Amino acid sequence: MIRMTLRQFRVQALVGAILLLLAAVYLLRLGGDIRAVGDASQLPNRYGQTMLFLAAGFGLVPAFIGAFWGAPLIARELEAGTHRLVWNQSVPRRRWLVVKLMLLGFASMAVAGALSALLTWAAAPVDQVTGDRFSTILFGVRGVAPIGYAAFGCTLGAVTGLLVRRTLPAMAIVFLAVIAVQFIVPNLLRPHFMPAERVTVQMTADAINQARMLGSITGGPVVGGLEIPGAWVTHTTSLLTADGRQLSDAAFAECFDNAPRTGADGTFGDIAVCLGKLDLHVDLAYQPDRRFWPFQWAELALYLGASALLAAVGLWRVQRRVS
Repeated sequence: MIRMTLRQFRVQALVGAILLLLAAVYLLRLGGDIRAVGDASQLPNRYGQTMLFLAAGFGLVPAFIGAFWGAPLIARELEAGTHRLVWNQSVPRRRWLVVKLMLLGFASMAVAGALSALLTWAAAPVDQVTGDRFSTILFGVRGVAPIGYAAFGCTLGAVTGLLVRRTLPAMAIVFLAVIAVQFIVPNLLRPHFMPAERVTVQMTADAINQARMLGSITGGPVVGGLEIPGAWVTHTTSLLTADGRQLSDAAFAECFDNAPRTGADGTFGDIAVCLGKLDLHVDLAYQPDRRFWPFQWAELALYLGASALLAAVGLWRVQRRVS
């Protein structure tokens, strides 16, 4: 079974090995270029956008693994009917599935682990200066968490192929599903792995000018993009008055649309000056950077646990329903 599975997987393995080699060469060169910069303070300006592009690209690796490695693993055999040949040779169905899941799962985890290790090394000087590796985008391509993503993508792909029994539909479903999960977990689950710490920040004109966003789409009194050094801000309240109530939409709109002209500079200029006179504050919830590794291990455990549950579903299905 192991030899047969390896033979069936050789094309995908070859393509994956070539892509991994190309990525390794690029990241090793990138890491060398980053370390050759004499002034570390220049790193965010020179390589900040590169890190974001790499994070976005590498973030799709679990989806590609699930779609192009996992989904065809079972669906292709069910479409072609080759599974019957194996089962007629006294190979138990569950053993057939376990061998396939384990071999492809370990290969997927190895690829993701190698990419994560290379990128973590290459980006280390930039991360050290910016202190930004805990952010929503970068966290998922650092440390050990990508290993769990790859295992989940591969297992989800295999089980989806087992259920759908058609390769192309399974590939499309898995690709979209993995992306959806990678959006849901960072935004809805990850901020609550550990109780958040909280702080109140006075919204002076200077503090408002440090924000990246002011006002919601509907014109609500919200401020976004506030940062705490050495921390990942997970939640920001609306602008609050001194008594803890939300600033009224009318008061916010008055400053936003009719702020007295003072000639103030800054991102929001006169608007910031107007709001700064209202004695406003916001409450921030945040996760300090010292929790990076506990969060990494927690997310790895979450995805490995989900992979185990999916594998259990596949083992039940292949024994009882697939003919």
